[in-house]
Amino acid sequence: MLTLIIGYLLDLIFGDPQGFPHPIRLIGKLIYRVEKYLRDKCKSNDDERKAGVVLWLTVVIISFLIPFIILLFVYKFSYILGIIVESVMIYFILAAKSLRVESMKVYTGLVNNNIIEARRYLSYIVGRDTENLDASSISRAAVETVAENTSDGVIAPMLFVILGGAPLGFMYKAINTLDSMVGYKNEKYINMGRFSAIADDVANYIPARISAYLMILASMILKMDYKSACKIYKRDRYNHNSPNSAHTEAVCAGSLNIMLGGDSFYGGVPVHKPTIGDNIREIETEDIRRANNLMYVTSAMCLILGSIILSL
Repeated sequence: MLTLIIGYLLDLIFGDPQGFPHPIRLIGKLIYRVEKYLRDKCKSNDDERKAGVVLWLTVVIISFLIPFIILLFVYKFSYILGIIVESVMIYFILAAKSLRVESMKVYTGLVNNNIIEARRYLSYIVGRDTENLDASSISRAAVETVAENTSDGVIAPMLFVILGGAPLGFMYKAINTLDSMVGYKNEKYINMGRFSAIADDVANYIPARISAYLMILASMILKMDYKSACKIYKRDRYNHNSPNSAHTEAVCAGSLNIMLGGDSFYGGVPVHKPTIGDNIREIETEDIRRANNLMYVTSAMCLILGSIILSL
């Protein structure tokens, strides 16, 4: 728990280091190379599905074993050094400040009435088309991203670290990165990425629900509309193609009395999405900041939960 707290504080202070060989980027490069190697050997759809399982196992096992072996030797050499090294590893795993920084760039663009800049920064953190979005739609997309990533970018890795330290945390990040790189239902990845997409849903099933309950508690602490958060969560938590993504989005929408979701364009193609929440008031730029506040307090609640679990 000490290493998680130190890693969390390092993330709050420094965020993602720039110009440094980030372990998660290294996992991304590993995925790319293993996929390329396996795809060259595939001759049928069945081969691609089998290759997808091999890809997942290879990346996940390597992502777990490397930090496990490093920490095994470091802790044997020096307990203090082990704490330092594992804390730094956990710092790389968490993405709370990065999520805030990137979403607040969108916020700053909107506050400065620079919608072109806001659209550009939004395009870095969402998959939808952004070039024709107005200020309200930009704010909505940014809030959705912060709400959704509160679970898989912050709370889920924290929970895996609580269960198994940095090695299990890196294993989760590998699962999450595999889904983000190959877990698509398009022509290229419908076979090879199927296993990665399913595995990510399984890995996030419990964390998404824990994240939602922690966020409801956070909304109460922040004096937001926690009663509406509970109501919208129960009603709209499955209003998404993913079985997990709408959980924190529903809580956030209820807490802020806004409506999230709805139709969007991806690569010029309209995609229908159900709405999440009630349109009690129009979404505004300040909601991006409020969503980030929810994310930070939710993560603090997760630290407290972890301390309680590990003290039992």
